Amino acid sequence: MEPNGLKQRHHPSEPKPISPEDLQRHGIADTAPSLQHPAGPVKHGGPMQALRMSLFGLYFLGSCLCINVSQFLGAPLYLYNKDWYYAWMAVTKQHFGLLITTMTQWWSPTVVRVSGDESVRGQLRQTEDGRLECDFPDRMVLVANHQIYTDWLYLWWSAYTARMHGHIYIILKESLKWIPLIGTGMQFFSFIFLSRKWANDKPRFQHRLQKLKARHRGPISGEHELDPMWLLIFPEGTNLSKNGRDSSARWAAKTNQPDLRHAMLPRSTGLLFCLQELEDSVEWVYDCTMAYEGVPRGEYGQDLFTLKSTYFEGRPPRSVNMHWRRFAVKDMPLSSPTEFEKWVLDRWREKDDLLEEFLQNGRFPADPEGVRYEVAGPRLNGMPRLDKSENRKNRGYIETEVRPGSPVEFLQIFVPGAAAVLVVNVAVKMIRLVTKVVGS
Repeated sequence: MEPNGLKQRHHPSEPKPISPEDLQRHGIADTAPSLQHPAGPVKHGGPMQALRMSLFGLYFLGSCLCINVSQFLGAPLYLYNKDWYYAWMAVTKQHFGLLITTMTQWWSPTVVRVSGDESVRGQLRQTEDGRLECDFPDRMVLVANHQIYTDWLYLWWSAYTARMHGHIYIILKESLKWIPLIGTGMQFFSFIFLSRKWANDKPRFQHRLQKLKARHRGPISGEHELDPMWLLIFPEGTNLSKNGRDSSARWAAKTNQPDLRHAMLPRSTGLLFCLQELEDSVEWVYDCTMAYEGVPRGEYGQDLFTLKSTYFEGRPPRSVNMHWRRFAVKDMPLSSPTEFEKWVLDRWREKDDLLEEFLQNGRFPADPEGVRYEVAGPRLNGMPRLDKSENRKNRGYIETEVRPGSPVEFLQIFVPGAAAVLVVNVAVKMIRLVTKVVGS
């Protein structure tokens, strides 16, 4: 695909959007957000928003607290057996994956439309009950464009659909590790925090990557010497916004190259370092292009789909769209930083064209033979029946939603904490009983 280098702007034929100031002059300022928002008017009034916010906070913070308790309970395993320690933390990471999956299902339900090109043919499957299952490898580097703050949530859910939600590692900015409760949990998850000062980051980054490719036989390695790992990195460095857009334009001018229209120019240093350090322990880089329905040309999803809008007002994106591709590490020019930078930039220009097609057509392109659809009926040799109809509606796409496989699966989050409370309660009663017997 060839980029045209156009900068983001409103098409001349499009009507100028109504500004809040214009509406205010006409005495209808209170309705401005509803008229402008791509998800329509606010669905929940003030009292209901307050209730939804309270229940959301109770569930999210309560679950995070339980996960933290589980992590601290497992922390002593590090001194006894590091393999068991990492296995325990993988379970707590699964619990957080369940938390964000159910959180999205209950407070922010939306259509998720998934497609891919020929490189992932047969790896996307829709189950008989409509869920997505991704048959992706258990070790890979995952890259994505960064549209809004919650991109990582849908990517973690994708890991859940591949049964890899306990083995995802995310590269984050260092300031996030100091968030109370959540930051502590992310440190236990062995996420990689960078200050964006390469001289300081490189030794720590290298140390973490060496751990991710260490060969051993732990309880989560199974028959393999390497533990499962999905390493998620956003080469753009931050989510798309006006500031990010301006920064990308300045970088384009400085390096004398066309800017992108719907994404930001990527930086390749971190990704190259990851692939060089992981060496032959990873065969594939998977690429996901993210887009959210309803974001007008020239505007930014982060300004429209805020935490308040998405979870409390009842105005999530009408659809979240994910387009998958994969690339073999052996075919990448890892020995030349200049060539690798060009390779990454070429992939991002392809992304930019994909995003342009999404804006024009409302969906990404799809490989018509790329998706497997399960249908009802007895299994054949233990395998599900597949719909091979050529006339299937939306062939090549999976339209699904973020939800767990079982409605009670989220209860796993609270089991370790509840078990610890039970054990402590029994121990206290035993101590009291012994004390009473000895005292008598």
